[in-house]
This record gives sequence, structure tokens and C-alpha cells, in this order.
Amino acid sequence: MSDQPITYASAGVDVHAGDRAVELMKESVRRAQRPEVLGGLGGFAGMFDASALQGMRRPVLATSTDGVGTKVAVAQAMDVHDTIGQDLVGMVVDDIVVSGAEPLFMTDYIACGSVVPERIAAIVAGIARGCELAGVALVGGETAEHPGLLDPHEYDVAGAATGVVEHDAVLGPQRVAAGDVVLALASSGLHSNGYSLVRRVVAAAGWGWEREVPELGRTLGEECLEPTRIYTRPLLELVRAAGPDLHVLSHVTGGGLAANLARVLPPGMLATVERTWQLPPIFTLVQELGQVPLADLEQTLNMGVGFVAVVAPAEADRAVALLEENGIQTWPVGTVEVAGEDATGPDVVQGAKGVDGGAVRVVGDYRR
Repeated sequence: MSDQPITYASAGVDVHAGDRAVELMKESVRRAQRPEVLGGLGGFAGMFDASALQGMRRPVLATSTDGVGTKVAVAQAMDVHDTIGQDLVGMVVDDIVVSGAEPLFMTDYIACGSVVPERIAAIVAGIARGCELAGVALVGGETAEHPGLLDPHEYDVAGAATGVVEHDAVLGPQRVAAGDVVLALASSGLHSNGYSLVRRVVAAAGWGWEREVPELGRTLGEECLEPTRIYTRPLLELVRAAGPDLHVLSHVTGGGLAANLARVLPPGMLATVERTWQLPPIFTLVQELGQVPLADLEQTLNMGVGFVAVVAPAEADRAVALLEENGIQTWPVGTVEVAGEDATGPDVVQGAKGVDGGAVRVVGDYRR
């Protein structure tokens, strides 16, 4: 039996700090709203008026959940917490756009060793900013304090979102045809995948995150904390403009370009992608600093391409122009054809993540 009374606070949980964090985040959350949101911050559940769906012929809900992986370790090491939230939003809502759906609302979850109100508010500010960029409502969230499970400075973030699309407008492998053009949409950097590899390379080299790197034009930590680009609004504009000529989209996340493109192609089809673009400096730096084999690098990082669109040939130029007008560098990288007997071998990726999809072959050399 304890000699002293044991309270929740003595066990390491400060409920007053949690309340303070909520107060600090209110203004950020207020900016990340849509007219359909009912109620305010602090309810047991976020509410969203779905009456607009009554005007749809056959609405299909799409949902996704994700985190940002070990990128949070870089944020913690740098003591910079107001960008990681945008990464979270991008990883979640842009998975929904792959189906052609419009993301509507999102919730977040932050687990931490100790609630530092200013730090939690900074994380949520990043989430709210990402939601603003995506046109998504942040309808709720949860901050959980886990002393003894996480160190006081440690935290992790996760989130989930829901969107909607008309049934006959769902993008998917059934639309893909021989002759389709593969378009690459530039990433803003590493995004939020492969940080276990990047951190291992940096540690092995004995580099610090504060190290100034001339070819990056800033510190290594600043480069690695560059927020994930959010493609939601430009891609939804493309969905509306291209209609049936937009066949599939692919979010280039864990697994790299080839594996994620293979997931959205139908069996029996092969996409040949040419390495015609110049790698952004961070990818070359990781490769050279860690002597990482190219195959391993391409299976881990996005290599400068954050999204892929597969369109009918007649739509390719218009799609490139629309995306460029929205500030996303876009360029054709390949075509789709019926797979022949040669669509096998070590340079071909067939399906991915349990999907019996098509095949992708990446050829050529990156531009120097």
C-alpha cells in the first residue's frame, strides 16, 4: 500500500494541460471548417450534415486512415511541430482522392508521453492548415497522454477521413486501356514515407539535422520536414474537367512509384515508365550518403513523384496544363499497353499490397 495518495496527476496525466491545449487549438480548428459541420469543438463526436448527399444518384462513401510514420522523430529532434500535421492530412485525404472521391471531413488522434499545450496546439495547427488546403473539415480529434509508454517529448499522430463519390464516377482499373498516358505529378520532397531509411542513413553518416547542406539550400532537418504536398483540390478539378478520360490515380507512398501504380492497373496490362526527370537533391543525397542501391531507394521513396495520373491520350496535354496552372509540375513519363510475354523479370513490379493488379516496368536513367 502506498504511503501517499495516488492521483491521476502523480501517475503522469495532467488533465488541466489537456484543457489548455484545447483552448490554444480552437482558432486553428475554426479555420478548417465547411458549412456542413454541426456543433463545435469539444463534443463526443463530430457531426456533418449529409443532406447534400440526397441529391446524388448513388453516393459511395470512401474512407482512409493513416499516420506519418517516423517523420515525427525528425520533428521531435528539431523541436518543430507545426508542419507534421499537414503531412498527416496529405497522407489521409489524398488516398481518398485516388478513387475520385471528394474528402469531406477528418478526425485526428495524438498520443503523447506528456501534454505540452503549446506543442499539441502546434501539431493541430498543422492539421488544420492541411485541412484548409484540402477543403476538408476538421470535425474532431483526441489527445491521449500515455506516461510510461511514451517519453515526455515523444508523440505520434494518426487520422481518418471520409469522402464521397458518385458510383459511376469511381476511378479504377476498369477504365484503363491500351495507349493510355502515364503522367507524373511532382512531390514537394520526401513527403512522409521512407524516414526509417533516411534516419538510418543520416545517423550512419554522423550528420545532425541542423547541418547546413549547400545542395539543399537549407539545413537537412528543414528539408526533411518539408510538408507533404496536398493534391486534393487540383486533382478534384482534374476529375471534373477530364470526366471519363481520367482513368486512374495513384498516390505514391510506401512502396514507391512502380508498386503504387501497379495497384491501380488491371491484370494483363503493363505500364512502362521512363526515368526522364532530374531527381531533387534530397534523393541523390540519401542515395550517395548511404550508398543505397537504386532498387531499394525506388521501393522506399517517391523519387520526386508524389502522384500519378493515367489518362486517355487525347486528355494528356489538357491534364498537364490544368495541373501546371494549379502549381503542380506535371510531365508524361510513359504509356500503358497489353502485357506481353516479356512483362516479367526483376525489373517488373506485378501488383502490390495484396492487389492482383497490372505490371510496371521502370526504364532508363534519371536526368543529370
